[in-house]
This record gives sequence, C-alpha cells and structure tokens, in this order.
Amino acid sequence: MSKRCFAIMILLLLCVLMTVAAISAVMWPLVRGSGRKAAGSDLVVYRDQLEEIERDRAAGLIGDQEAGAARVEVSRRLIGAADAQAQVAAAVPKMAAIWHRRAVAIIALVLLPLGAGGLYLAVGSPSLPGQPLWARGADSQSIERLVAQVEEHLAGNPDDARGWEVIAPVYLRLGRFEDAVKARRNALRAGGETAERQADLGEALVANANGIVTADAKAAFERATALDAQDVKSRYFLGLAAQQDGRETDAAKIWQSLLASAPPDAPWADFVRSELAKLGPGPTAEQVTAANALPENDQMAMVRGRVEQLSDRLHHQDGSDLKGWLQLMSSYMVLGDREKARAATGDARRALGSDPEKLRQIDLMAKQLGIGG
Repeated sequence: MSKRCFAIMILLLLCVLMTVAAISAVMWPLVRGSGRKAAGSDLVVYRDQLEEIERDRAAGLIGDQEAGAARVEVSRRLIGAADAQAQVAAAVPKMAAIWHRRAVAIIALVLLPLGAGGLYLAVGSPSLPGQPLWARGADSQSIERLVAQVEEHLAGNPDDARGWEVIAPVYLRLGRFEDAVKARRNALRAGGETAERQADLGEALVANANGIVTADAKAAFERATALDAQDVKSRYFLGLAAQQDGRETDAAKIWQSLLASAPPDAPWADFVRSELAKLGPGPTAEQVTAANALPENDQMAMVRGRVEQLSDRLHHQDGSDLKGWLQLMSSYMVLGDREKARAATGDARRALGSDPEKLRQIDLMAKQLGIGG
C-alpha cells in the first residue's frame, strides 16, 4: 500500500470518528430525553417567542402585518406542544417511544456517514487541492439565487427603495448595466431625490454607455451637484464629461477644484490626479483668467487650436488612443463641425480596425452624437 493511499485512509478514518462523535452528541437527547420534558420546554420557548414578537412590534422593529403572521405561526406551535404534553403518555407506549428514539439515533449514526461518504466518493476528488471560495461554481449559483430572491421581493414590493439600492451595485458588478439603471431609477422614485441617488443613477448610465458620459448621465450629475455642491462622484464625472467633449481646460479646472477640497486621506485622490495628469500640463489660475478675458472669437480660436493638435497627434503619432478619438469626435460636434466629426469617426474606425471592442465604443459614440452609419 502506498503512503498516499495510507494517508487517505487515515484521513477518512478521522472523518468517520469525528462524524460519530458529532452525531452522538446530537442524538443523545433522543435516547434519554422524555417526550413530556421536551413538550414542556417547548411551551416555555413558544411563550417567550410570543413575548419577543410583541416587544419587537412595540419597538417598531417589525410591522403589524409581520407581527401578526409570526404570532399565528408561534401560537400554532404552542397549541401543538400543549396537546403533545397532555397526550404523550397515552399516544404511544413508553417502551415503543424509547425504541423509536433509539432507532432514529442508530439510523442517523450509521446512514449519515455512509451517505456523506458515498456522495463524496461519487462526486468528490480527494486528490485535488481545495478551491478558494470565489472560484467555486456553487458560489456564483448562490449569488444568482440571492439576486433572484431579492428580485422576487422587489416584484411584490416595488416601493422598497432600500431593496433597489442594495441590488443596483450587484447588477453593476455582474455587468447587468441596464438592470442597474432601472434599479437606480426605481430607488429615486421610491426613496425620493438626493444627491447620492442622482449620482448613482449617472454612474449606472455611464456604465451602460461603456464609459461615455451621455446627456442623461450628465443631467443626473448636474442635478446631484445642485443638491450637494461637494458631491465627489458627480464632480468627477462632470470633469470626465468635459474631457470627452474636448474641453480639457474645463476638465482640468473641475478636477483641480475637486482635489483642492479633498481630505488628506481621500482614497480617490490618487486616481483623480492620474486622470488629471493625462490631460497634460493643466492651466494655471492666471492662464485660465487670461483665457476667460479674451474675446469670444479668440477663445473659440484657442479651442479649435487644441482640437487640431489632438487631431494631428491621433493621425500622425498615436492612432491607437481610443479615448483621444472619442474626444476628437465629440469636440468637433461641440464646435458644430459635423462633417469633421464624421470624418474623424471614419479615421478612428480605420485606425482601430483590429480591435473589435474599441470599434464598438467608436460606433456607440457615433450613434450618440447622431453621426452613426
């Protein structure tokens, strides 16, 4: 016999011994306990449960409807326990009752280990290493079951704002973006408008648009900042919207302001700094003031110059920059140059033709800008 087989046998023997010990501890009351004593203890437990239900209802922890249903169920059990206490001696001869309890103990002691062992040998693999919890298929199935349970609850309770808020981020993590948008809208409807709920709706809309801040998303973020001017999520996405529109100066101003008001230990600050750095050297306060003081025509000329610089970089230096192409397309539309936006879309498709995912995002942006086709 190999050492490996011997080790497996020892392991199985230990499992059997532990199972016997555990089941013996559980089954011992069945062997020695009397039905009269069990029924009497049940009466005490059920009376305590009725009192606890009343305390919870008075404290507002449960509603009247839930309390009523719980009282009915506990009362039913209380009546059953009382009947059992009154009739236990006459219902079954004492020796038969003892034999039944012992039979149950013996069956459980013998069949449970054999059944568990047989099931493991049939579907288990002792030679394989254990899997981490996140890698087990059963976990994803459990998540799906939990989501289904929440969905069933919300189908019957569509005004449960908290339920919608709980399931919305789960939808996001599962990639169910349309469902996340619906959940955020329902949370707003059922729970009322707050800056956080508007910002969460905008975030879901951005996720559903593959990272593009759409008009609906931007409106949600603007509403959130109207309710709370310091809302971090909305301020970040409004900066992103400005960047995607080709307004890098505005994006830099928004993100610089966001960082200026950030707490020293803000966990999101480094991410915003990295996004700000991608814009290149941001304008100083003096430069922004000077630009704002220019005549409108000069300001437009400055903006057009920045857009043409971006176009030149994409066409001659880095044609693989998806974000740059998206920005160029939207910038031309902001400037009213629909034909240039359409031409940029065609150039982007040619430059990114080997990447289906990037092409999909270009097509989505073109559709949103009304230049698809």
